[in-house]
Amino acid sequence: MKRYDLTAEIYDSRYSKEQEAKYSSVFEGLRLPVQGRVLDVGCGTGLMFDWVVHRAETVVGLDISRGMLLKARERAKGYTNVHLVQADADHLPFQTHIFKMVFAFTVLQNMPEPGKLLDEVVRVATVDSLVVVTGLKKVFEAEAFKRFLASSDLTLLKLLDRAYLKCFVAVCCLNASRLAAAFNQAFSNAFNM
Repeated sequence: MKRYDLTAEIYDSRYSKEQEAKYSSVFEGLRLPVQGRVLDVGCGTGLMFDWVVHRAETVVGLDISRGMLLKARERAKGYTNVHLVQADADHLPFQTHIFKMVFAFTVLQNMPEPGKLLDEVVRVATVDSLVVVTGLKKVFEAEAFKRFLASSDLTLLKLLDRAYLKCFVAVCCLNASRLAAAFNQAFSNAFNM
């Protein structure tokens, strides 16, 4: 948190091209549709907002760094559907199954327990959601990253491994067993009212 607070002022000049390449690969290259409530875990300075805000019902940017969120607030000034939350990504302060799309760009390698983050992402995602996660190539090998995602109840739909990207970009959905469990729970709850 302290490191990102200290670098918030220079973050965009240092990393915006790298981040924009990831967003472009997802939103232009894959033509990923954006809809419903969107969560940007580790939103940083809000660089992704411009890519999703006009198509999403609501965009929630979450970051642990107050400095980053102050920059994100400046970027989001003209948007009425962007909300910012300061919180730890390992403990997302949201109800279960409320986000139609969840993005976690450039977050996993910064977490002490990346699996815990993915568990939280899966918890807040709706049953029919898409989850986009990146894994830094210096930290993850492609096959290990795929296994890691599968261990977190995510089914990999597409893995982008472009030479110009420093990260693997994984487009995922909740896996079939997770979908079945959520359906059974909803069905059971309907009859227990």
